[in-house]
Amino acid sequence: MAEQGVPPVPSPAAMSYPAASVGLPTGPEVLRTYSGAFICLELIFGGLVWILVAASNVPVPVVQGWVMFVSVTAFFCSLVFLCVFLCGLAHSIPTNWNFVDLAFHFFAFVFYFGAFVLEAAVSTLANLEKNKNSTVLQLDSRKIGLNVAATIFAFAAPFAMGAAWCWDSVDGDNNILKQAEPDRPAGI
Repeated sequence: MAEQGVPPVPSPAAMSYPAASVGLPTGPEVLRTYSGAFICLELIFGGLVWILVAASNVPVPVVQGWVMFVSVTAFFCSLVFLCVFLCGLAHSIPTNWNFVDLAFHFFAFVFYFGAFVLEAAVSTLANLEKNKNSTVLQLDSRKIGLNVAATIFAFAAPFAMGAAWCWDSVDGDNNILKQAEPDRPAGI
């Protein structure tokens, strides 16, 4: 029989794993946080990259195909991620949303930075001498301008994702590293 006033001793399994938590608010309040603002910037910049590369008629299909894949995939993943918080589904799906947020922004940053480098290469190498077997097309000034603008927004998108990733890793309420350590009694 337990003594009155003394809490029960928690099991070791309960102390080993932190409970799933949601560090971001749900509903429209998510748009008032830094993470929500960064996701909105990711959607804007990613959509612009998608539109600008598509408008340039994709002069280098292999390279710009990757840029399109990254921008479209990141756009839809960011949109789904934002909708999960806007609709309040984060509370009904038992997972550590802080880790999902951190991992998503890390991988999106890495892939988008690679897409930026490839898009910058296409913009820089436009109108060079081409071989007969080359897939590079001669670009008019309008298409070069579209590719340069896509390069600028392809740099802004990973910048927003990197800022969100850094913010997620150091934010006190949303810190994945802080949540990975279980709360221990003062004497241990």
